[in-house]
Amino acid sequence: MAKVTAHTPRISRREGAPSRPAARGGTFAAALPLNSSPAPASPAPQRRVQTLDKLAILADAAKYDASCASSGSSRRDSVGGRGIGSTEGMGICHAYAPDGRCISLLKILLTNFCIYECHYCINRNSSNVRRARFTVEEVVALTLNFYRRNYIEGLFLSSGVIRSPDYTMEQLVAVARQLREEHDFRGYIHLKTIPDADGELLAAAGRYADRLSINVELPTVQALSALAPEKDATTIRRTMGRIRSRVEENREARREARQAGRPARRPPRFAPAGQSTQMIIGADATNDATILASSAQLYASYGLRRVYYSAFSPIPDAHAALPLQRAPLAREHRLYQSDWLIRFYGFEHAELTTPDSGMLPLDIDPKLAWALRNRERFPVDLNRASRELLLRVPGLGTKTVARILRLRRQQAVRLADLEAMRAPVRKALPFIVCADHRPALGELDAENLRARLAPPPRQHSLAL
Repeated sequence: MAKVTAHTPRISRREGAPSRPAARGGTFAAALPLNSSPAPASPAPQRRVQTLDKLAILADAAKYDASCASSGSSRRDSVGGRGIGSTEGMGICHAYAPDGRCISLLKILLTNFCIYECHYCINRNSSNVRRARFTVEEVVALTLNFYRRNYIEGLFLSSGVIRSPDYTMEQLVAVARQLREEHDFRGYIHLKTIPDADGELLAAAGRYADRLSINVELPTVQALSALAPEKDATTIRRTMGRIRSRVEENREARREARQAGRPARRPPRFAPAGQSTQMIIGADATNDATILASSAQLYASYGLRRVYYSAFSPIPDAHAALPLQRAPLAREHRLYQSDWLIRFYGFEHAELTTPDSGMLPLDIDPKLAWALRNRERFPVDLNRASRELLLRVPGLGTKTVARILRLRRQQAVRLADLEAMRAPVRKALPFIVCADHRPALGELDAENLRARLAPPPRQHSLAL
């Protein structure tokens, strides 16, 4: 069993600490650590690459991981140092917190060497790509230098699997441990975890990181077996279950300590931003109904904060089982919209796809598609309908519905009120009744209603 040094990281907001310098000038390369050591021995002879070369390779390799978001974590910053600096340069991605803040993260792989042969992965063992590997110290130095220059507010770190899952996980944990313990780093840390790694290493990762994520890779067990035969769906889900148990146990222990009046004895938080996962869509024939059913099961079973969807993109020297064309980005977008409807609007996953094909329409959003298939449930009276019904009206979001419910306690809701709320009135009109509006007779049943409400086709640019 791997040995892990225990610690008690301070994850709350720093008080009284000097702010980070809000650097505005200088070059991006100036933030790189000086005198970078060469890469350690690798599975194949490699030329000595400097830190900038490694960053170019490993930032580009990390772009295929969609699960990069910092929502849900506690906000931490230095007093007076809350601005977000430069967003230029490789390796920096953007995520959005629940309050709308844009958060810049250094998003890199520790290495793109990998012992696994996942057919869909650009970094698979047999792939003819340029390889590189950071040392633990290099990642720590990069993170601190970028943070001090106000380029980033945190780190997203993943890796190919080298030597063994335990060895790789030890390296990832070592980065987070050094940042937290040796440098008192208060920024956000998201670690990708290795499902086959020892439980002690996963426990340590949760003590140091704000969020953990384990990729389920593909929507079904059958697809995973066919396209990633070295990975085991049972192991992945068992590890996700262990993380959920630790998160819940930690929350309960902290709650009991608070209720007992012993806040100083509360255990340190374990992955306070929870866990997330990612699945590739379009690499096999799985339809959207199955994908959404899989996501619903993952949310219910493991308490995930997010399921991320990544549209498959063809890779060089691809396996014969893979499609030759990339999955439409519109499909990825519709899956995200459907995911949102399931989590926040009360929809069931089976309601959103078309019964015959099990797919989501690409030309209109899933809520509008559902409304058009269920026209008998409309129009909805804005002044009388329940919140659950209002949330199903095309164009009405959660904030708009909350405003309608507040307003109608004082007066009858009118079209002008919807316009003042900046709601998309044109989309909602056929589906609502209010004090000064009712749909025209037969409008809901009109054959051209879908065409009228669908967004106009876009002219793609011909510029090179």
